Amino acid sequence: PHLSRSHCGDGSLDRLLPSVSMGISPRKRTTSQCKSEPPLLRTSKRTIYTAGRPPWYNEHGTQSKEAFVIGLCGGSASGKTTVARKIIEALDVPWVVLLSMDSFYKVLSPEEQTLAASNDYNFDHPDAFDFGLLTHTLRKLKQGKSVKIPVYDFTTHGRQKEWKTVYGASVIIFEGIMAFADKELLKLLDMKIFVETDSDIRLVRRLRRDITERGREIEGVIKQYNKFVKPAFEQYIEPTMRLADLVVPRGKCSQLYYRVQVLMTSQQPWRRKPSLLAALASAHQAQPLPQTLSVLESTPQVRGMHTIIRNKETSRDEFIFYSKRLMRLLIERALSFLPSQIHIVQTPQGEDYVGRTFYGKRVTGVSILRAGETMEPALRAVCKDVRIGKILIQTNQDTGEPELHYLRLPKDIGEDHVILMDCTVSTGAAAMMAVRVLLDHDVQEDKILLVSLLMAEMGVHSVAYAFPQVKIITTAVDKKVNDVFHIIPGIGNFGDRYFGTDAPPDWSDEEMDEPSY
Repeated sequence: PHLSRSHCGDGSLDRLLPSVSMGISPRKRTTSQCKSEPPLLRTSKRTIYTAGRPPWYNEHGTQSKEAFVIGLCGGSASGKTTVARKIIEALDVPWVVLLSMDSFYKVLSPEEQTLAASNDYNFDHPDAFDFGLLTHTLRKLKQGKSVKIPVYDFTTHGRQKEWKTVYGASVIIFEGIMAFADKELLKLLDMKIFVETDSDIRLVRRLRRDITERGREIEGVIKQYNKFVKPAFEQYIEPTMRLADLVVPRGKCSQLYYRVQVLMTSQQPWRRKPSLLAALASAHQAQPLPQTLSVLESTPQVRGMHTIIRNKETSRDEFIFYSKRLMRLLIERALSFLPSQIHIVQTPQGEDYVGRTFYGKRVTGVSILRAGETMEPALRAVCKDVRIGKILIQTNQDTGEPELHYLRLPKDIGEDHVILMDCTVSTGAAAMMAVRVLLDHDVQEDKILLVSLLMAEMGVHSVAYAFPQVKIITTAVDKKVNDVFHIIPGIGNFGDRYFGTDAPPDWSDEEMDEPSY
């Protein structure tokens, strides 16, 4: 359905033109990262996360629902990014990715670079875009996987060396002048919105953007507009308006967001999924412990250290000391599962010794923040020059389920054997998400070792069922979890006891920075 112009703003230039003094260019905000910069989109009412995804997998470790993709098309400088932000603000969606088609311009040849420098290269033609890479990227994002997004430099007309890492989300907003120009791309769009803006307004906006943000000369901008931009809009962009589910006249309409909500009502994967924790609690239980599980032998020493750290009266210093001892034993045990091969060396006495050496490229440790980070010193102590990655998984206060908030993994981790570290595992939900993240980064399942000081049988079964090739190593397995998913008899909140932070009186794992799932 098209929206009536009678509901829209007056379209004056003063109201539609962006301010010259505004901070970050919208085009530089249209892709989200999951590395160092804050993965947030702040509105007047709330904060929206742009670098993670909710746990769309089920108890089988597979994705249950795909992301909802909204395509925004319109002429250059029509206000697509502004409309995208307003849609996000209006919808009650906590996880979103903004993907700009501008990131997918093709790499120019030297001859094309020369043409671009003199404003004689047509950036507004379908051939200017890498639709193959774009379709592949959007498809992976829709599946909830991580992708690498190229960073295009409009000053040099080339891609920067470093690409951005982006994860899928509940909703993906994809905007671009040719968003509806490719058949394969159209198949990935669940909703199509065309932003219709007067050509004079678009020209003035483009002049301001290209001159103030991209260092262009006014004559060159006008030349490019008349030679390429305007004809391309009439030939390739405007005809695709007929494909849209919604048309937004002049880029502003009070009824747009209501219409978007109505169209999305029947396709809201983040609302319709059943509780993951409830599913895990009822699945795979009362079964023999899996063969992929290895529990440290319960020697008097190990039993004694557990007695100390489980005792609620134990001081923080004692808790840290004996936890570290157990961690060292646990890491040493985990290393024994790494592949090795025969290696013959000569001793100082001139005799051969038939030994063994690690058979693989690298070992990388990945800690689930914050409690898993306490195991890093033990790993560094026994693995020289080990690389470390970090994953922050927190609990959604409304759903009680884990969500990915931060991710920093070493390059080429897909070639490594990975030791995934968390101190306690209750239901296994957070561990499952962390394994899923590693798999999305091309780590082989049989090269992942999950190590934890304490696990519940429920968590062991959950991880082993979903990922049967992952090796699970722990110092002890407790049989039960209670109504709020605490391990019974358990150890309490490990992070608070280790770091000396205070838990609320009615503390629950779901409310902690490092929930013991």
